Amino acid sequence: MLKKFRPILAALSAVTVLAFPAQAQEKVLNLYSARHYQTDEALYNNFTKATGIRINRVDADDAGILARLKSEGSSSPADVILLVDAARLWRAEVDGLFLPVKSEVLEKRIPANLRGKDEGQGSQWFGFSTRARVVVYNKLNVKRDDVDTYEELADPKNKGKFCMRSASHPYNLSLFGSVVEHLGDQRAEQWLKGLNDNMARPPKGGDTDQIKAVASGECQIALTNSYYLARMMRSEKPEDRTVMERVGVVFPNQQSWGTHLNIAGGAVARHAKHTEEARRFLEYLSSDEAQGYFANGNNEWPVVPGLKLGNPALSAFGNFKSETIPVSVVGMNQVRVQQMLDRVGLR
Repeated sequence: MLKKFRPILAALSAVTVLAFPAQAQEKVLNLYSARHYQTDEALYNNFTKATGIRINRVDADDAGILARLKSEGSSSPADVILLVDAARLWRAEVDGLFLPVKSEVLEKRIPANLRGKDEGQGSQWFGFSTRARVVVYNKLNVKRDDVDTYEELADPKNKGKFCMRSASHPYNLSLFGSVVEHLGDQRAEQWLKGLNDNMARPPKGGDTDQIKAVASGECQIALTNSYYLARMMRSEKPEDRTVMERVGVVFPNQQSWGTHLNIAGGAVARHAKHTEEARRFLEYLSSDEAQGYFANGNNEWPVVPGLKLGNPALSAFGNFKSETIPVSVVGMNQVRVQQMLDRVGLR
């Protein structure tokens, strides 16, 4: 009986041997992403079409991704990490969660102040899109000249007018880390105290909620990321159009250090198993095609200089002066900022 089945077993063994190399040769990339934008689907699909590399994606917020990487350690399947805040990119770099990448493409296309440190082996992370932290104000009740700097948000003339989301949200922490760099610790802490004194209500909601609160008169002045405004500017909803008719927008500090920029960026995971595929994906994110998706799909500015924008909302913002301090410096200030927030009681 055994002799009878030997040819069949041999044939099955041959099929099995042949099947495993084919499976092993499949190109894959395991992506942990904090970007939750539907327009990014086309970005990933086009990368797969162009390269044959299939993307397996895990979605979570920045903090969840970093916690997961630490928990998984060397057994982590992650190849590429996408985060949406400079401070979190810096934190992951400090915690040793990234693998340095040496790439002439990335070094040529992405400005040095939007990359992680390079100690000869390549940068730890790369920024791929930016968003500005701007001021919105009620055009009926507030003069533009009273809110055209970040410092004025804490001025007593704006008492009872200011609102924002949680002070400890990464978007605000990054702005505050920037202000610390520009003003120094003592003046920055006084500024944060002034913000707290000027609050119209306790911090709550997201950036879109702050814009709507300004339009409704719940408060008169707020902070928001620029892409939330751009979404509403491009919206066909009558209620969004009404909101945008009532609020003005300021890119602060045009006569001094410039408007604060935050970034969305990516890195190769420390224990990546598909490093070549990971590098190719990061390089793809710096391509004209991908940079166009960031601009037109999610209303973010591309980081590659000189690209022509096809987004009417971004074009409507016009040119503005942005700060040029390295985003890693902003991250380094986060611990001191949180201590200041605790001291002044700003939540």
